[in-house]
Amino acid sequence: MADGSGRVGIFGSAFNPPHLGHVLVVAEGRWRLGLDRVMVVPTGDPYHKDGSLDPGREARLEMARLAFQDEPGCEVLPVEIERPGPTYTVDTVEALVADRTGTDPVLLLGADAAIGLPGWERAEALLEMVEVAVAPRSGIEADEVERVVRGVTPDARITFFEMPRVDITATLIRERIESDSPFEQLVPQRVSALIREEGYYRG
Repeated sequence: MADGSGRVGIFGSAFNPPHLGHVLVVAEGRWRLGLDRVMVVPTGDPYHKDGSLDPGREARLEMARLAFQDEPGCEVLPVEIERPGPTYTVDTVEALVADRTGTDPVLLLGADAAIGLPGWERAEALLEMVEVAVAPRSGIEADEVERVVRGVTPDARITFFEMPRVDITATLIRERIESDSPFEQLVPQRVSALIREEGYYRG
């Protein structure tokens, strides 16, 4: 395990599959927020996601590793993949920082995920541990995000960072693959090759 001290980004997702929007969040977040490194954490059993067309946690971990392998200062961690049952971000953050003294964790979220924070497991405890760094999403204003997050705890640390807006979703990619439509331009090349080789998302 590489040293996790310093200002460390944490970026979690189902990565079902990982796409260019995910890679851009990590790259832009690391640059604009001055992060020493970014820990990418694929979700084990995403309790709040539709599990249909899921090739499985190990497959999503492999795709994430392929997607981010060329990103400097980025490490894909299996901490949630190896944990049985539903996985919660608060548990993951606790685990990642427990043995890393001097870590300043920064949770990278899209604005769409950030407005859902009140429904997250132990949301107040999570916000006491991390700074939340929010990337823009179409149709969601920063004022709305700040109001919702501070509704969980008024002491929440919130940062907004700009990045090119890329309207790609994993749902769109899965739908394209299932209907045999072009999808390769939406995901890293190594990921598209694996998806085709293994026949993921074919229904």
